[in-house]
Amino acid sequence: MHTIERFFGYVHLLLLTFLVSTQTHSQQTNPFSEIGKASEAYHRLQKELETAKEHPENPEQIALGYLNLGEYYHALGLYTEAIAQYNFALEQLESNLQDPLYIKLNNNIGKVYLSLNNFELAEQHFEETRIASEKLGDDKGLAVALGLLGASHEKQGEYEDALQDQRRSLELFQKLGDDHGVAITNENIGSIYEDLEEFGLAYEYFKKAYDQLQGSRTTEEINMLNNIGDSFRKRSDYLPALDYTTKALELAKELNDLHQLESAHKDLSKTYALMGNYEEAHAHLLLAEEYNSEMLKSQNSDQLNVLQTIYETNQKEAEIQLLKEQNKVSVANQNLLWVALFAIAVIFIILYSYLGKKRKAKLKIQEYKQRMLKAELEKKEIEEKNLQREIQLKASSLSRYSLHLSQKNKILLDMSNTLRNMVSRKHMNTSAKMKELVKEIDVNLKQEQEWDEFMTFFKEIHPEFIKKLSVLSENSLSPAELRLGMLLRLNLSSKEIASILRVTPDSVRVARYRLRKKLPIDQKEELVNFMIEL
Repeated sequence: MHTIERFFGYVHLLLLTFLVSTQTHSQQTNPFSEIGKASEAYHRLQKELETAKEHPENPEQIALGYLNLGEYYHALGLYTEAIAQYNFALEQLESNLQDPLYIKLNNNIGKVYLSLNNFELAEQHFEETRIASEKLGDDKGLAVALGLLGASHEKQGEYEDALQDQRRSLELFQKLGDDHGVAITNENIGSIYEDLEEFGLAYEYFKKAYDQLQGSRTTEEINMLNNIGDSFRKRSDYLPALDYTTKALELAKELNDLHQLESAHKDLSKTYALMGNYEEAHAHLLLAEEYNSEMLKSQNSDQLNVLQTIYETNQKEAEIQLLKEQNKVSVANQNLLWVALFAIAVIFIILYSYLGKKRKAKLKIQEYKQRMLKAELEKKEIEEKNLQREIQLKASSLSRYSLHLSQKNKILLDMSNTLRNMVSRKHMNTSAKMKELVKEIDVNLKQEQEWDEFMTFFKEIHPEFIKKLSVLSENSLSPAELRLGMLLRLNLSSKEIASILRVTPDSVRVARYRLRKKLPIDQKEELVNFMIEL
């Protein structure tokens, strides 16, 4: 029995059982007895696909629906339909090599071509899957692809390549801890050694596979029993061969698996023939042919049922589509009159709306012009107020400075009269009078009246400055520091400030440093700029 028949032939049958059966695996239903529900399974899968299509934002789910239909067709031997479904699924994925579903689809397409003995196309798909699996890091997909490549090489008699692929597949399944994959791959390697007539090695791998499947009561367990029986028979060890094949037959009867019943009876027939018991050999051969006939009949019936169901479904869809098209034409004719009436109504509405909008536009333009005129008048009023304020400030400034000059002139006049008197008196003690004059000058210089006037004038020009400066300072500012701040606000230099305050420029720098420490000012920012921005 060839690897391809074991590796995925039974997988298809089990898949079909899963698709159409409503019982659990523990009930051990027969795939071919369940295939009779093929039409029901087709309708269910088709409904799942249509449900997935209702959500186009999820193309992966739609692709999965096509994939399930493709596997269903493949299990029934409808290869053309299977390929079509797989290609529909690939269109949903847009051949995305990074999608794990793409790997499974590509493997399945290769399986179909392998079933048709088209080895070139099959291996092309398996190689594409192998490359994609390696890039994606999908060890499971890679292991399956290598196993299928090995099956293709075995079927063509390329046993060295087949063994190399199957051994790499076995390593990956062992790494993944996939016992089922390990068992199937061991069986594949045993089959290669069986083809090479190295029956001892074949038995070792079959036995490894059977040890992992023993007690599972599945088709794979039956197949392992048959394979082990074959290896004993081909080594002319007939009693163990009969024992294992009989066990396979009993389990196949229990599961009612027609394919395995045929295979077991055929192997028993060969063994009895080699033992010279031709009567038993003939009886088992007749039973094998009977089961084969029943299996083929069931398969053909199911294929016809599914094809008939597909035809009827397509026919109904075509009829529904025709009715939809006819209904569209009827609705279009009925709607044409309504469209014409609606168009006339729309024209009147548009015309009325246009005239209304035009009237409103004129009103808006007039309103806009009035607002512009009002804004212009308000602007001129503000400018006039600003000019009046500026004139008042300048007038105030002139009066203050006039007063200041008057006071200074008075001081100078008094000093001039005093000096003149000193000159006219020849015997006067000038030294004492000079000291008295200096004292009088100092007294005049120390008078705070001038600063009070300066403060009043400054507050008129910058009414919020002193308040803002006091709020921003971390500690309270002294009168001297406030004066320094006001002079800095006037953008005076340190030299000019020193002259006004009657101190040295170094004292001004120290005062500026102390004032800076009391203010929240950045190190890179100039103190003068800070004051001007207040």
